Amino acid sequence: MVMQSERDLIGKAQGGDQRAFEQLVLLHEAPIRKTVWAMLGDTPEAKDVAQEVFIRWYQSINDFESRSSLRTYLTRIAINLSLNELKRRKQKSKWLVFGRENTPEYPEPNDHEVAFKSWEAGELLHKALSLLAPDFRIVLVLRLIEGYSVQETAAMLQIPEGTVASRLARAQIKLKELIAKLDK
Repeated sequence: MVMQSERDLIGKAQGGDQRAFEQLVLLHEAPIRKTVWAMLGDTPEAKDVAQEVFIRWYQSINDFESRSSLRTYLTRIAINLSLNELKRRKQKSKWLVFGRENTPEYPEPNDHEVAFKSWEAGELLHKALSLLAPDFRIVLVLRLIEGYSVQETAAMLQIPEGTVASRLARAQIKLKELIAKLDK
């Protein structure tokens, strides 16, 4: 089977080819889920937001002009939808006295101590990430987790490169402080 280029798949999807669209979703689903999870945590809302990214793109597929890569375009949608969800959560928390707590899934009793420590470190990092202000979290996720360059991150967020660099530096300091505080 001949592998089609992403550009060809986009053209076919824009022409109504469902299979081409599905292939593009399969190509980009994991990185988009990873971005949303880093912003919102492993919650049902995060799964909904990740799906919504592709729904939004499908609805506006003919407006996509390939000025940026599809991954960059989808990541920007994911960031915007994640920010909207964070705002919604903030509004919701103002009205609720008691919120539901996400109880983490603990490793099975027969798992090795190393697996537990790895899981514990991941939970600590995620908790600290969730406490960062969204402006800092976005830059940290895009630069350090997703691996975008300063220039790409600046373009996606429509902010100067210097702002990306300063937010990243401040985010790393704040994240280190939060991890230290949470690890006590």
